[in-house]
Amino acid sequence: MTEQAQRHELSLTRIIDAPREKIFRCWTEEALMKQWFAPQPWTVSAAKIDARAGGSSSITMRSPEGEDYPGNGVYLEVVPNERIVFTDAFSSAWVPSAKAFMVVTVQLDDLGDGKTRYTATVLHWSAEDREAHEKMGFHQGWAQCADQLAALAARI
Repeated sequence: MTEQAQRHELSLTRIIDAPREKIFRCWTEEALMKQWFAPQPWTVSAAKIDARAGGSSSITMRSPEGEDYPGNGVYLEVVPNERIVFTDAFSSAWVPSAKAFMVVTVQLDDLGDGKTRYTATVLHWSAEDREAHEKMGFHQGWAQCADQLAALAARI
């Protein structure tokens, strides 16, 4: 990885005690996404997912105070049970968003015995965007969501 990429990247890796097929379902089925995608006490009030290359997603997170924060994006690559790549650079179809912020890669590696190495890598357009995301609570928020994801994948 180049030095520039390192300045723009945040990532999280976990070993999840669930097969990658279940984790993939949690990322691609709206009803499941709503159960884990926001760090509690936040919730997901709406989720619309078309998990295919070129498909769009629209996920609205709701704060504990009841404020909605919509997030729209487009899937760049979807390899079932293995990898999901999406970006907020587009709002739907291939319509550019007001401000591109990140590209996310979710990698699911089968470790055998029903375990999965889950890696979420977020590449930002600038070092400033990376820093802003870190200050917003990337490490704590994405870790909490990974824990919520792991718990859901283990019970479905």
